[in-house]
Amino acid sequence: MGTTSQRMPTLFLGHGNPLNALADNAFTRAWAALGQVLPRPRAILAISAHWYVPGVAVTVQPQPRTIHDFRGFPEALYQINYPAPGDPDLARRVQALLAPQPVALHEQWGLDHGTWSVLMHLFPQADIPVVQLSMDDRQPAAFHLALAERLRPLRDEGVLIVGSGNIVHNLGRYVWDELDAPLFDWGQRFEEQVRDALAREDHAALADYPGFGSDALLSVPTPEHYLPLLYVLGASGPAEPVRYPVTGGEGGAISMLAVQKG
Repeated sequence: MGTTSQRMPTLFLGHGNPLNALADNAFTRAWAALGQVLPRPRAILAISAHWYVPGVAVTVQPQPRTIHDFRGFPEALYQINYPAPGDPDLARRVQALLAPQPVALHEQWGLDHGTWSVLMHLFPQADIPVVQLSMDDRQPAAFHLALAERLRPLRDEGVLIVGSGNIVHNLGRYVWDELDAPLFDWGQRFEEQVRDALAREDHAALADYPGFGSDALLSVPTPEHYLPLLYVLGASGPAEPVRYPVTGGEGGAISMLAVQKG
């Protein structure tokens, strides 16, 4: 891996089913390959779909716990521990960068499965400090995009900003007995609209995603899995290349697309 002397990219990862934590499939192999070519970060700031709460908070404990925030899965999944250290100094740096937005220093949350299920493939040694930032569920999408712009300086401080969610995420349409089913037409069309807007660097259109029409309503029935993408885009700079290191879908209704900026 490279060194932290270069600017870190920003990275959105489609995490999909929690069972990807244990799986050996095209997605987990692509995550592992990505971990080999990314510059090695000093620390990671993660924004997960699964910490979507009233208010903005950041984890501050030196040793965040591994949270098993799901039900009805095999016991092996609940035994996973991702023992990455925290970084209280980074948490306070995030708090300062986001001012005057109030940011709580949170000692109870840890690393939820949106974070650890992907990081355990990218950085299996769990030796890079990880801090999680919550998303305020009372705010519109444009708020999240604008807030993320204040995080840009972290990229020159060796911090990899990782958003984890899914651009298309509709569990009501998910085909549980056919995990390798390709995306339904509406999901494919919405993902293509997202890619077109990314190519144009039209982040405002991506924040106003309901404007993409009925395909957007099916693809993003609730916002929490989509919003981490806006943090990755807000923290990116103008004219940075966009890459898609992971593609594909799960169960017809989840996009596993990964988006790298820079």
